Amino acid sequence: MTGKPSPAEPLAARMRPRTLDEIAGQQHILAPGKLLRRAIESDRFTSLIFYGPPGTGKTTLASVIARTTGSRFESLNGVESNVAEIRAKIDQARTWRDLRGETTILFIDEIHRFNKSQQDVLLPHIERGVVRFIGATTHNPYFHVNSPLVSRSQIFQLESVAVDDVVSVLQRALTDVERGLGSYRVIADPEALRHLSEKSDGDVRKAISALELAVMTTPDEEGVVRLTLEVAEESIQRKAVVYDAHGDAHHDTISAYIKSIRGSDPDAALYWLAKMLHAGEDPRFISRRLVISASEDIGLADSNALRVALDAHHAFEFIGMPEGRIPLAHATVYLATAPKSNTSYAALGRAVDDVENGRTLAVPVHLRTNTRKKIAAASGESEVAMKYLYAHDYEGAYTPQAYLPEGRVYYQPGDQGMEKRIKERLDYWRNQMSQDGAGDAPHTEI
Repeated sequence: MTGKPSPAEPLAARMRPRTLDEIAGQQHILAPGKLLRRAIESDRFTSLIFYGPPGTGKTTLASVIARTTGSRFESLNGVESNVAEIRAKIDQARTWRDLRGETTILFIDEIHRFNKSQQDVLLPHIERGVVRFIGATTHNPYFHVNSPLVSRSQIFQLESVAVDDVVSVLQRALTDVERGLGSYRVIADPEALRHLSEKSDGDVRKAISALELAVMTTPDEEGVVRLTLEVAEESIQRKAVVYDAHGDAHHDTISAYIKSIRGSDPDAALYWLAKMLHAGEDPRFISRRLVISASEDIGLADSNALRVALDAHHAFEFIGMPEGRIPLAHATVYLATAPKSNTSYAALGRAVDDVENGRTLAVPVHLRTNTRKKIAAASGESEVAMKYLYAHDYEGAYTPQAYLPEGRVYYQPGDQGMEKRIKERLDYWRNQMSQDGAGDAPHTEI
């Protein structure tokens, strides 16, 4: 852990940070005074779980913690390791503790890949202090790691590294003679380094690997390697967007997409749509969410939004990719720029709450089937109470009549878009109902 890095090692491995100050980004948890930094520097922690996108430094941070605290560093991988290997590492840690008084940090990458029994093996040894556990995962540990292990660990989320921070790492790699490429006399154009940093999408390892490829494959001119934007573009090629179809990126991005539509920001909605399509999200999942948003967020303010969303869904099924993204963009912009109303959705919520928590209401006698009316008549119900008024027989196809045994109001129309006209009609009808007293019909419990 303290030896000089081998020139045969990849540049990303040679440039791996050795101290907390060399770690790129993550200032939200590693800046001076932050909880994790204080815990590391005072050597006062037991178990940690780091989660975040690939290339953000989870393994590196675990190694730096071991170096900073003077601990032995042992690592396992959740894909390759088994229970026997876990027990062997723990036995070694116990021996070093008992004979030399040394602490061992057991780092397990991709801890979410361990099954329950594998994770459970760790628990008693963590509690007894045989090892100090650090786990790393790209998945949200609250959903993908067993609760007993989560409850015994402090959890810290690592973020994608900012472009400027990645540029700084690349510059350090170019000037570091011992570990980096300082002996190659590289002249790098600033736009080339920025391009590598932007295309790596916060993955420092990917950026360093692309830099190494660019430098090692570019012919030198009079002993100087010139790293231009063109060379950088060739070395990194297509941007790899950090996106897990079943993880946090999937849920966060679709959430941002729908909230951008709800917030009437077509530009933001189009960006999140583009990100999802670029990352390989199932377009049918996107179109289904558009249909939901059309009713939940636009609703009666523009009922045509639902038709546009459904048409986009069917158009995609008919066309497929890549052209199928066009109707998805059409629907996205339409919904984002449409007037908004959630009144029907909210009204249903209030009605559902009454059904689930309130008194169950019986269907009024005059609305029941003829067979049921006969039973009511036999029980002495009056003809007036049983008479149903056929709305189409009256002017404007409306006449005051109770349709609930109590005058409950769930739907409150808004004043956006077409719902203004709905509000006018409904206000008139409800006023008629109030004057007639039909809304005060007696109720029956069942």
